[in-house]
Amino acid sequence: MANIKYYDVILKPVVTEKSMNAMAEKKYTFLVHTDATKVQIKEAVEKMFEGTKVKKVNTMNNLGKTKRRGMTFGKTAKTKKAIVQLTEDSADIEIFEGL
Repeated sequence: MANIKYYDVILKPVVTEKSMNAMAEKKYTFLVHTDATKVQIKEAVEKMFEGTKVKKVNTMNNLGKTKRRGMTFGKTAKTKKAIVQLTEDSADIEIFEGL
């Protein structure tokens, strides 16, 4: 298990049309550290955003794509995305307001 602090877990929010529509159901999407677990993601969201209570965390691993430049092949970085669902009585996350 990786020794990651809670402020290193969440890298940035994902702002897409699909993730914006999911906010009506109190589901927020973040790019997270590739070694972070669901428990660490839940703890990071509850500590970083006051008044939030996490109900459920879904994660997905995205492998790096193979890219080519001339005859040389390489890979882009792998990423991990987390969809965090908050409870009904939880406060909303402020960074998504006004988008």
